[in-house]
Amino acid sequence: MPKSEATPTRPCLLLLDGHSLAYRAFYALKDANLMTTDGQHTEAVYGFTSMLANILRDEQPSHVAVCFDRSEPTFRHEAYDGYKANRAETPEDFRGQMQLIFELLDALRIPRLSVPGFEADDLIATLATRASAEDMNVLIVTGDRDALQLVDDKVTVLMTRRGISDMTRFTPGAVMEKYGLTPAQYPDFAALRGDPSDNLPSIPSVGEKTATKWIVEYGSLDELVRRADEVKGKVGDKLREHLGQVIHNRMLTELKRDAPVDAEVAALTMGLWDREEVNKLLDALQIRGELRERLFKTLGTTEPEAGEGFELEVTVLEPGQVAGWLAALPEARAGLAFKGVYGSGTGGLEGVAIAGPDGAAYLDPTRLTEEDEAALAAWLADENRPKAVHDAKGPLLALWAHGLDLRGLTCDTALAAYLAMPGQRSFPLEDLVLRYLHRELRAESAPGGQTSLFEDADEGAARDLALRAQAVCDLADALEAHLSKRGGTRLVTEVELPLVRVLAQVERAGIAADRQYFAALEAEFGAAVKQAVEAAHQAVGEQFNLGSPKQLQEILFGKLGLPKTKKIKTGYTTDADALAWLAQQTDNELPVILLRHRDQTKLRTTVEGLIKEIADDGRIHTTFNQIVAATGRLSSEKPNLQNIPIRTVEGRRIRKGFVVGEGYDTLLTADYSQIELRIMAHLSRDESLISAFESGHDFHQATASRVFDLPPEQVDADLRARIKAMNYGLAYGLSDFGLSGQLNIPVAEARALKEEYFEEFGGVRDYLESIVAQARKDGYTETILGRRRYLPDLTSDNRQRREMAERMALNAPIQGSAADIIKVAMLNVQKAIEGMRSRMLLQVHDELVFEVAPGELEELTEVVRTQMCGAYDLSVPLEVSVGVGTTWEDAGH
Repeated sequence: MPKSEATPTRPCLLLLDGHSLAYRAFYALKDANLMTTDGQHTEAVYGFTSMLANILRDEQPSHVAVCFDRSEPTFRHEAYDGYKANRAETPEDFRGQMQLIFELLDALRIPRLSVPGFEADDLIATLATRASAEDMNVLIVTGDRDALQLVDDKVTVLMTRRGISDMTRFTPGAVMEKYGLTPAQYPDFAALRGDPSDNLPSIPSVGEKTATKWIVEYGSLDELVRRADEVKGKVGDKLREHLGQVIHNRMLTELKRDAPVDAEVAALTMGLWDREEVNKLLDALQIRGELRERLFKTLGTTEPEAGEGFELEVTVLEPGQVAGWLAALPEARAGLAFKGVYGSGTGGLEGVAIAGPDGAAYLDPTRLTEEDEAALAAWLADENRPKAVHDAKGPLLALWAHGLDLRGLTCDTALAAYLAMPGQRSFPLEDLVLRYLHRELRAESAPGGQTSLFEDADEGAARDLALRAQAVCDLADALEAHLSKRGGTRLVTEVELPLVRVLAQVERAGIAADRQYFAALEAEFGAAVKQAVEAAHQAVGEQFNLGSPKQLQEILFGKLGLPKTKKIKTGYTTDADALAWLAQQTDNELPVILLRHRDQTKLRTTVEGLIKEIADDGRIHTTFNQIVAATGRLSSEKPNLQNIPIRTVEGRRIRKGFVVGEGYDTLLTADYSQIELRIMAHLSRDESLISAFESGHDFHQATASRVFDLPPEQVDADLRARIKAMNYGLAYGLSDFGLSGQLNIPVAEARALKEEYFEEFGGVRDYLESIVAQARKDGYTETILGRRRYLPDLTSDNRQRREMAERMALNAPIQGSAADIIKVAMLNVQKAIEGMRSRMLLQVHDELVFEVAPGELEELTEVVRTQMCGAYDLSVPLEVSVGVGTTWEDAGH
């Protein structure tokens, strides 16, 4: 897709067909099933934003506008009742995403246009004509081939070919090469060919080759119509028979170049966009770092957000200078930045920068004298020398690998930003500096206009690291002031900051893995996958690709004639829910085989990933993310140990591969019992719910007994399962529809079950209602430790956005409080076992895993139980289940 050779000095107007591109983005990413944790689909928004960022970056237009269709009929509908009548109903998952795209464009200050009675194509044609008359270049981005009629020496069309990134650039020469026609002839060709997407009929027996041949031979449709009697054969008869239809098609395919667009071309420029507003919207949509950073990098900075950079004086410390420089460093808080390759269990430190009030210094830790090393080690480990670092866990691991330690950490700017903006998914330093300091992460020009402080590359790297250290130093004060206003100081200083060190210790320890066991398990799952493939081929009587949705559709709904599932653009869905439904609706064995194939494939892939992550020490060192989940929960990656399936026997077998390490006796697991429900009882103060916990009966049995007015012993498995789904579902904002899906019952029955539940537990109902009402008033929810989640969409005019925020409001206090409690428990346990050899290895949801040293089992069990149960004083006491075994699975309970 090479960029056209436009006149460099001529301005360029970029015009985008909003609905066309949004639909293509939606279908291109549909299989990715992008949605927020609360169920808002974001495929169209994500894909559209990604495409917009790429085009703005690659084309760098001077002017831009996005044109949209409207819901009202257009002049084409009035001229032809069947116009677009064959269009499928808008997919449910797409509904509401257009409004989100509108809001994003408004936040970016990108003009968006629509006119009643006209389509986006007509607006584009009108603006392109005006811009061309004003001696501007025009670039049109669309998926509609009708736009090709607009192409000329000043107007170029970028046509989406597949997805949202594969595009073809159409100049007049490219149109001729592709279709053998000039752009002006294209609508004549389209009228003859017809257009199924617009429900414009074609001429029977006349395809694209014949249509092209006629236009080339006669020059235009008008001339062909005038000389229609000259066309020989059956196709000539068909042409003459359908001449009225062709002429009608031609009228409909002609784009209006004089639509009443109330916008001057010169005014179609991006305004001063608001980074904070864009950040809030992307936060709400949970659009992650890469796209956000690419978008901001493309758009650049806007005034008056960024004023200036940093005035920087850097001293590159040579061997023998470090001790003296540190001795003279004021006792005020210093900002630190580190260069190195570090991760769980490994690390390497290549550079250190320290910024104080009188300037910054850079040192190479591999080139220090013994005196310097001792001075640096003492200063870094000094609790009384306050320090600030950005995302400190990785640097801490690197320091440990280099034989150094870091204490006196009073601010982690990434953590502080996370607590200030919990809905965001990444916290790059340059973004935070711009947001909170209104500066760019750059050094101010030196006298004479020189921006480089050093001549060679090594000194340039020193300057860049020192710049980051200075930015961290300044940013820490701003973030602390911001958090103080929002009531987050205690949470960050007493919980999140101390937890950085604990998580680093846990990551460095890792958990031992049985490589041979995993290899055998991988082979077993691989064999099961192969068997499922063979069984599927045998059941159908032919070979096919089980991973191909298209082939599955042909087999299931064509050859086998099974009941149709949910209709999608490419046919009928074959996702897991659809296969499970088919397994219930038919006796055919294929859906069951396909589900088994997918399950075994997922298990094999999981085990393959674990084997790759086994380090040289025979252990797996996962990375815990402290600044990702908006609720405050930790997440795990490389590998994700929180995602190992445990609900099936085969999934639990994977946990058997995690074993006790050499020199230790056993593994110990400790798991909170029903912590979310205990928090629910505590926060709601519902006496019936508290009484159910205190009854001594199985909790779900006890609550079912109250709801259905039965003695506990008469509560069967089905009734217990229904109330268990209700108990947990309410803590996660479960809707009537969601409950009906979980229990496989009608929505009306699910609604009635909730009503019965609330009749018994009225305090729970009142509490849930009060959460949303209070959050709508305050703009945020709060956990028992004051962790806030900001929900501006609670007052949104967009129903989907508002309902999504309401579900978040129901969920955040309970999940967030559970996250707070397990973090406090980790801190307390780690402090209590400091004198023991036993060590903490993992945190997975509400479970902690330990490796027990010889002779310490009884003491460790008591310490863990005491500290976890005492992490917070609830009205319903916390309970902890403990298990012991030589594998993670055996230690389960």
